[in-house]
Amino acid sequence: MKPPHLSAMPWITLVLLTGSLLAPAQTPYQPKFPGDPARSESEANALGYMRTVIRAQRQYNKANQKYAATLADLVHTGSFTRRMANPERGDYTVTFHPRKDGYELMLTPKQLAADHRSFYANEDGAIHADEEKPATEDSPKVK
Repeated sequence: MKPPHLSAMPWITLVLLTGSLLAPAQTPYQPKFPGDPARSESEANALGYMRTVIRAQRQYNKANQKYAATLADLVHTGSFTRRMANPERGDYTVTFHPRKDGYELMLTPKQLAADHRSFYANEDGAIHADEEKPATEDSPKVK
């Protein structure tokens, strides 16, 4: 039996060249504002979430003279919703720990990569990032 001629079936050529019938186009990340430190949409969402938690913690501390012991405690600060207390945030998982006179917030990607860094923040408000492991307060600060 003679194999079909490839030019008679252009979709076969497409599959052979791309390895898929549907090769999704990867568009580069478009920064959301000047100086945006995010490297992907997932990172932009993770950093936005961290900024929201930091802002809510500052509001909570101002009103209560202490930081919230749980993410659920932040719901009534005005900028933090009940849904945001869920530890599953798309490509990231949230870890929150209260500590004496403060808190620790970590966002760890389900898959570490250059465009899915891990993030860390505490009561000082600085966000730290790491490409290779879970971020800590010793990781480089996000600019």
